[in-house]
Amino acid sequence: MTDTAALLAAYDAQLRGAPAVLPAGVVCEQDGPLTRMVGQVRGFVQAPADLGLEGAALDALIARQRDYFAARGEGVEWKVRGHDRPAALPERLHAAGFRPEDRETVLIGRADRLTGGPDQHALPPGITIRRTSTDADYTAIAALLTDVWDMDMAFLGEDLRSRVATAPEDVVVFLAEAEGVPVSAAWIVFRPGTDFAGLWGGSTLAAWRGRGVYRALVAARARLAAARAVPYVQVDASDDSAPILRRLGFEAVTTTTPYVWTPPVPPGTPA
Repeated sequence: MTDTAALLAAYDAQLRGAPAVLPAGVVCEQDGPLTRMVGQVRGFVQAPADLGLEGAALDALIARQRDYFAARGEGVEWKVRGHDRPAALPERLHAAGFRPEDRETVLIGRADRLTGGPDQHALPPGITIRRTSTDADYTAIAALLTDVWDMDMAFLGEDLRSRVATAPEDVVVFLAEAEGVPVSAAWIVFRPGTDFAGLWGGSTLAAWRGRGVYRALVAARARLAAARAVPYVQVDASDDSAPILRRLGFEAVTTTTPYVWTPPVPPGTPA
C-alpha cells in the first residue's frame, strides 16, 4: 500500500517552491514565506503548506500581493491546497478580493506502474503520438486548446516554446494526431533533484474523448519518467480527468484551488 501521508509530505517538501523551468522574461521573487512569479499573463503566488501567519499579519501579506500586481495592471493567482494552514486562508483571500476558480485534485502515481502493459501499448485506432519541439506545433497546440476551452490560449504556444528552449530535456511535449490533425497535447515537466515530474495538458477535442487518447498520453509520459528513474508523476486533475487517473493507479493526496484577483476594469473601457 502507498503511504499517502508520506507522498503528501514529499509533495509539500519538493514541489511548493519556485518552478524548475521558467519561460524567458519570468522571474521569481520572495516575499516572506511566499514565492511570487512575475512576468506572465497573470502573476502567480506559491506558498508553503503552513504560512505560519494569522490575523492582521496574514491579511497584510495577502494585500501586499494583490497591490503588487495591481500596480502592474495584472491579475494574480494564489494556489491553495486543501490541507493548507491557516484554515482561514481561503476566507482571508476572499475578503481581499480573490475569487476561487474550479477546484482540482492533486494525484500522484508511480511512473513505472503507469507505462501501460503489453496489451496497452497499442494506440487508439487512427491516433499517432509523437514528441515535438517545433514552433509550428506549439502554435497548433495553442489553437487546439483555444478550440477545446473556447477561450484565447495563444499565450500557451509562446510559453511552451520558451520553456522548451530554456530546458529541452526537462520540458517534453507530446502531440496526439488523427491523420495529421492535432486532437490532444500534453507535456511532462521534470524537476531535477526531486522525486517528481509533473504531467500537464491532456485536453482533447470533444469528438475524440472516451477513446483512450488521454490514457495513451499519460503512458507515453510515464514511460519517459520511468526511463529517467523518476519515481513519481503528479497531476492537478479536473473532475473529468481524476476518475481516469484513479483507475490507472494514481492516488489523491489533496486538492488545489486557484484563488484569483483580477484588476477592476477602468471606467469607460469598451465591453
